[in-house]
Amino acid sequence: MSEENVKKDKEIENIKELGVASVPRPDERVQILPIIGQVEGHLMLPPQTKATKYEHVIPQLISIETNDRVEGVLIILNTVGGDVEAGLAISEMIRSLSKPTVSLVIGGGHSIGVPLATSADYSFISPSATMIIHPIRMNGLIIGVPQTFEYFNKMQERIIEFITRTSNVDRDTLRKLMLQTDELLNDMGTILIGKQAVEYGLIDQVGGIHDALSKLDSLIDEKNKTSKP
Repeated sequence: MSEENVKKDKEIENIKELGVASVPRPDERVQILPIIGQVEGHLMLPPQTKATKYEHVIPQLISIETNDRVEGVLIILNTVGGDVEAGLAISEMIRSLSKPTVSLVIGGGHSIGVPLATSADYSFISPSATMIIHPIRMNGLIIGVPQTFEYFNKMQERIIEFITRTSNVDRDTLRKLMLQTDELLNDMGTILIGKQAVEYGLIDQVGGIHDALSKLDSLIDEKNKTSKP
């Protein structure tokens, strides 16, 4: 098989698996981190479910941190949420990167997608994108004892602490949004669309790809200026 045919076959395979013809090289100045579909944690999701696997994201973040050629990260979010522990772990890792980070919510940044969006140094949301804020849920058998309630309460506090630490929303407002009962049918929570997320202080700015990349470039330039002797 010729080299050209091999290249075409590789592009076709990438389009099938990743939706793009080529994968960004690890030595590019800006790395793109997509968090799409459901965040998969310790349990495997059905094969037909679009998912972001945390065991794939973690080594990617470590590679970004240790690669001197990478100067910034753009996180693209369109997620329905997923595993709380995995999502929070990824959020903390993004927050701890020494490289400038910018997030962009397109479509949706729901549930554990909220801390993933706020984990970046600066965050954007597209005008039509939505964010759903609600209390944590658990699938499977729940034992009705005080210890179970305490576990849920502590996990919820971890999420609230992270979001308030990484955004401009205050704790009381966030709790109120989580516990509203008039917006989600048969559930608690709030749906925020585009600029509403900015008005509440969850997201920094309404914008798109151009805005996010421009902001990331400015953060990279600021970092380079301050790091010079």
